[in-house]
Amino acid sequence: MRAVPAPKVWVGGLTVGAVAAVVVLAVQADKGTKPSVALTSRPSVSASPSPSARPEPTATAVPDASGTGRRIVYSLGEKRVWLVDASDAARRSFAVWPGTVDPAPGTYSVSLRRGEPRTGSDGVRIEHIVYFTAVNGVNVAFSNAVDGSSPPPAGGVQTGGIRMRTADGSALWTFGETGTKVVVVN
Repeated sequence: MRAVPAPKVWVGGLTVGAVAAVVVLAVQADKGTKPSVALTSRPSVSASPSPSARPEPTATAVPDASGTGRRIVYSLGEKRVWLVDASDAARRSFAVWPGTVDPAPGTYSVSLRRGEPRTGSDGVRIEHIVYFTAVNGVNVAFSNAVDGSSPPPAGGVQTGGIRMRTADGSALWTFGETGTKVVVVN
């Protein structure tokens, strides 16, 4: 008795389903409609920080007082970043872990980017560094830890690093070209 090769049929069904999904998304993109996608991402779990050091997920609506146009919005109170496109739609929103030095609310722009890994002021290896201001000689920048961890700010050290998960760091790196507007809100 010969068995029917079920896995081939199953894999073929998956392939057909995947192709159909891509076609639907392509048609939606061509028509200008946007598929609904959740804009939230959960903070990574790390053994380093205490539970209170991890940012809590919050609403993903872009803050009202954050201006218009393509920009990176950083909320000090919510410990959250939004990547906002030219049509004022949030393309991505995620929780962050700020350092010990906060920038003042206001409008800045990305002034320098460093993609290669280096050691942050707290001794952690970081990458995707996007600088936008300095406070009393301390550079303030977005970055992610190379190992994906989310350590709490070093005690007694002034740090301006605004840390995020690795995937969020990659997204901000791609979005935050030199000159990109950065709006800091309370």
